[in-house]
Amino acid sequence: MNDPLPYSVPLAALQHYLYCPRQCALIHLECVWADNQFTAEGNVFHERADSGMTENRGRKRILRSLHISSLQWGIHGIADVVEAVYADKGGIPVSMTPVEYKVGKPKPHRADEVQVCAQALCLEEMFGLEIPSGFLFYGKTQKRMEVVFDEELRILTAGVIRNAREVLTGVVTPPPMHSKACKSCSLVNDCLPDVCREHRQTMKARVDSVFEDSLETSEADDL
Repeated sequence: MNDPLPYSVPLAALQHYLYCPRQCALIHLECVWADNQFTAEGNVFHERADSGMTENRGRKRILRSLHISSLQWGIHGIADVVEAVYADKGGIPVSMTPVEYKVGKPKPHRADEVQVCAQALCLEEMFGLEIPSGFLFYGKTQKRMEVVFDEELRILTAGVIRNAREVLTGVVTPPPMHSKACKSCSLVNDCLPDVCREHRQTMKARVDSVFEDSLETSEADDL
């Protein structure tokens, strides 16, 4: 087995990184957090999943708030729900399916898929099982969406783990980059992307002005 990686990345950081690398650093490095409508709704939505109560349904056991980790991948966190099927009562699990709960609806990017795939990587290492797929349950649609852990998604997830680790072990928080996602981010007042963008634009204008003045002076000297 490979030696454990020196820094274990929280599973939540993977989704934060794909949403915005700066948001990831602010939350997990600088411990900045603020609630807005979306995060508050998410907290309420997760109450049952985060209760930690286990349900037994025959050979199936519903595990909630399961602490999981992987030394190979250097990740750790809590799985909302894991549906475990046992060969017999009190035996060992023969299959495990992670189910991640999201308050909204399916997104155009793959951040949610990466998060549940990373959960599967942990469970595969912990229980010695192959996990072919999991589910995302969206509160807005009240439907499950199956996520197949194919090679493409596993490669993407491995890359996000690597990139998030680089951000979280770095010395400098990534600079703000204004985008549409800023409107929904609860950290927009701490990040100040508009202020930083205006500052960069002002600095660029100053640099351009100095360069133009220098060029004009040089041309005048040549006359």
